[in-house]
Amino acid sequence: MKDGFIKIACACPDVRVADCDYNTERIIELIREAAGKGVKIVCFPELSITGYTCGDLFLQETLLNGAEKSLVRIAKETEGLDIAAIVGLPLRSGNKIYNCAAVVNAGRVQGAVPKINIPNYSEFYEARYFTSGKDVSFLYSGCGTEFLLSDQFVFETVCTNSEECFSIRGLTFGIEICEDLWVGDTPSVKLAKAGATIIFNPSASDEIIGKADYRRTLIKAKSGSLACAYAYADCGIGESTQDMVFAGHCIIAENGSVAAESKHFTKGLTIADVDFKKLLAERRRMNTFTEASYKEDTTSMVQIELALTDTVLERPFPQTPFVPTDKHALDSRCEEILTMQAVGLMTRLRHIGCKDAVLGLSGGLDSTLALIVVVHAFDMLGLDRKGIHTITMPCFGTTDRTYSNACKLAEAYGTSLEEVNIRDSVIQHFKDIGQDPDVHDITYENSQARERTQILMDKANQLNGIVVGTGDLSELALGWATYNGDHMSMYGVNGSIPKTLVRWLVSYEAEVSESSLSAVLRDVLDTPVSPELLPPEKDGTIAQKTEDLVGPYELHDFFLYYFVRFGFPPAKIYRMAVRSFEDKYSPTTVMKWLKKFCWRFFSQQFKRSCLPDGPKVGSVTLSPRGDWRMPSDASYNLWIKELEEIENSGGAV
Repeated sequence: MKDGFIKIACACPDVRVADCDYNTERIIELIREAAGKGVKIVCFPELSITGYTCGDLFLQETLLNGAEKSLVRIAKETEGLDIAAIVGLPLRSGNKIYNCAAVVNAGRVQGAVPKINIPNYSEFYEARYFTSGKDVSFLYSGCGTEFLLSDQFVFETVCTNSEECFSIRGLTFGIEICEDLWVGDTPSVKLAKAGATIIFNPSASDEIIGKADYRRTLIKAKSGSLACAYAYADCGIGESTQDMVFAGHCIIAENGSVAAESKHFTKGLTIADVDFKKLLAERRRMNTFTEASYKEDTTSMVQIELALTDTVLERPFPQTPFVPTDKHALDSRCEEILTMQAVGLMTRLRHIGCKDAVLGLSGGLDSTLALIVVVHAFDMLGLDRKGIHTITMPCFGTTDRTYSNACKLAEAYGTSLEEVNIRDSVIQHFKDIGQDPDVHDITYENSQARERTQILMDKANQLNGIVVGTGDLSELALGWATYNGDHMSMYGVNGSIPKTLVRWLVSYEAEVSESSLSAVLRDVLDTPVSPELLPPEKDGTIAQKTEDLVGPYELHDFFLYYFVRFGFPPAKIYRMAVRSFEDKYSPTTVMKWLKKFCWRFFSQQFKRSCLPDGPKVGSVTLSPRGDWRMPSDASYNLWIKELEEIENSGGAV
């Protein structure tokens, strides 16, 4: 459970209808198997001790007695096991029978939750036997044990090694049973507002054509709207097929996505690694969620005991979290993003009555994407593309490859092209300020960037146009931009696009473009990322490669996503990155660049504090007027200290 990761499982055991002893054996077997696999909480189907399809046998005292005895036995079997289990059974009180899910842990029954919504339509006749548990709360006594039976509580985890108890703060779960999910006013809403980050649903949902897809959609949507993990344990083989068939369709969803799903008509465990701290981070970010939360005293907390251990991570962490892995989804996303960028610029141009845009075109990735966006915006407005003034400004580090690609791009898109060689201007500037041109320091580099920006700004004034910025989100995060140089524009279209996504957007444009333009775009994609501020190699190739200096962008974008989107601590990000990139980068390499990321992210905030306007297109952005407000003089010591502690411990994750 370190770093918020916990293994949970849905169990679909073999069942014999009304045979509590047989069912108990199968439940115990699966509890032990789950514990052996590192599962901390396992959920069994609705009425799993008796079987769901007992019919009028639920009114038989023999079955009710047998279910109670089995519950006590299952609870005792959890003693010494580091696991909590949720099992289903009928529990009686006076002349009423409740369809319940009981939580067993540490050798005891910790509590039971009654089903609230009792279906009595179509093939379901539960009201014949069961009473709704709405607003029910009492101390249940039976078979030598006592526990609270209530619809008014959630279960909170307390670790057995209490000195580290804070590490599992937020691991709270609630229970709703089958039909409770399918109604409009689901109990899970209240449970989530009371703090439950995981909702378990012991279910007995029969299978009919099309129901599986609807069930999956419902569970995904519920986990997304509540920012929770939702574990749905369905009964299967062994239930009576007198009138229905049960497929054992178990699903675990996390915040709108399926984390694990069983095949139909199979038995056993469906296991997923759930990140409850990620869910907490999502809720903290949504003030509408926290404002709607229940007061702490409206529900009771029942504590269960689990040891704080390192979860062996089996869940995948995509290396490019900003980029969809599915090709169809990626193409759709690229089209949508390009449209959003273009609409943002189109709206600004129309608002100010502007028909001319000025763009510094280097032949690199970022300026190429910016050009694509400007072209789309002009086409939306019905403006002549000659109003797009692309300017190439070669200097000391410009290579033939990038210069040639810049010219070819302007020609292919039909824009105006002007060349302004800034070499002489920069040399004169060096003379003015007393800079030795043979000293290739930061002044040498930044003078070129600022000269280019000055030309673009003045050219825009001449044309009564605006300068379109090219800098991307990754560069802003790292501060890899010259202050008041390429950092500045009149409207920045790429400010919300990370470098890994920039590549795919340009690649998508290449796929949908005619062959000659596509060839140029693909050569841009094959060109090393560089600001070209230092002289090239003797063979004319790029000498200054950005990723050799600041680190691989795929790593930095990975760090950026989890750092900003969820506020994860660097130790957790390190652990995730080591797993995600285990076949590509060593833990030492990951650590090196993560420390560099933390240092640069904090030290370069002053550049982000005065960004030009630009459209937000994703969930991660660093605009000081929108999603990211941070003082420019904040200290990064706590973050670096956390990483140094990992280094001092040998880099263990």
